[in-house]
Amino acid sequence: MFQKGLKDVVAVHTKIASVDGEKGELRYRGELVDKIVSNATFEQLSTYLWTGTKEPVSLLLKEGRELPEHVSKLLLNLPINLQVMDVLKVAVSAYGTPSFLQKSQYEQSVILTAALPVIVAFYYRRQQDLEPLASQENLGHTANFLYLLTGISPTPAQVEALETYLLLTMEHGLNASTFAARVTISTESDIPSAIVSALGTMKGPLHGGAPSGVLALLDEMKSPEGVRPVIEEKLARGERIMGFGHRIYKTEDPRSIVLREKCLSLQGKDAWLDLATYAEKEIIHLLNEHKPGRKLYTNVEFYAAAIMRAINLDPTLFTPTFSVARIVGWTAHAMEQAEDNTIFRPQSVYIGKTFV
Repeated sequence: MFQKGLKDVVAVHTKIASVDGEKGELRYRGELVDKIVSNATFEQLSTYLWTGTKEPVSLLLKEGRELPEHVSKLLLNLPINLQVMDVLKVAVSAYGTPSFLQKSQYEQSVILTAALPVIVAFYYRRQQDLEPLASQENLGHTANFLYLLTGISPTPAQVEALETYLLLTMEHGLNASTFAARVTISTESDIPSAIVSALGTMKGPLHGGAPSGVLALLDEMKSPEGVRPVIEEKLARGERIMGFGHRIYKTEDPRSIVLREKCLSLQGKDAWLDLATYAEKEIIHLLNEHKPGRKLYTNVEFYAAAIMRAINLDPTLFTPTFSVARIVGWTAHAMEQAEDNTIFRPQSVYIGKTFV
């Protein structure tokens, strides 16, 4: 049976997560995501996705915060004008040393999860002509990431906002980047290679670039008064409204509901969050008016962009920050694939010319 893009084809049995687009449910190991993120840290929830337990692997995470010398030197010698996603691919590849690959897949997964935000911050600060910073032992994973970017201890509200986003985007079923990671591991390749495959997929604008598109939309609207004319003009031209609609969810994206509540709790403290909460209501009304029956609801990228702007995250860091979260899902799936492996080998149908 041919199914373009493998849409709706079941390729994997998994215990990691489930996505029900009709009900608007995302579950991590059977638990609804909106419930599980309310009282979990990054360390706890990542461990839960990896192992099914919530005891955080803090020692390994802290070990991963110190980059190997050859990786640090590599980051100092790469061209200054690379995209951070490309830097991540190169840096993660550099972890594929014999000594690192002797570690268990679990240890590799934890260390690389800890290293990813350090790599992002290291190269970003270099682009800003700033010295890289050492991780702070007393800070958790999310707070340390913000500190490494800015050199300033983040406020609890900033940490809470970003950590909520990271927890909600750690895992989302067999999406494009996760599938790429599982395909790579299915060849009996290694964890760094699987992550590099996933990063290459995440770089594509159809997968990892959506928050940047939402930011451009908010920029274009500028104020509540600009929402209706901008959206009506885009709809008249047949343009897609970034941050609305999802390939899977036919109702509200459960992650956007949690992020909306976070934005509402910070209302009045940031103009971008205020604009986002106002714009969402207006855009939903216009979409229902112009595209009745299409079931176009707010997706996670809409409020993710607003939150990232509220914490002053540079737009070039949106997709790398998405990757800082999603590496947990990639590695969880890679380890699950390796436990009961069959190489992925779908068929293709030739439709070109045949010559005698």
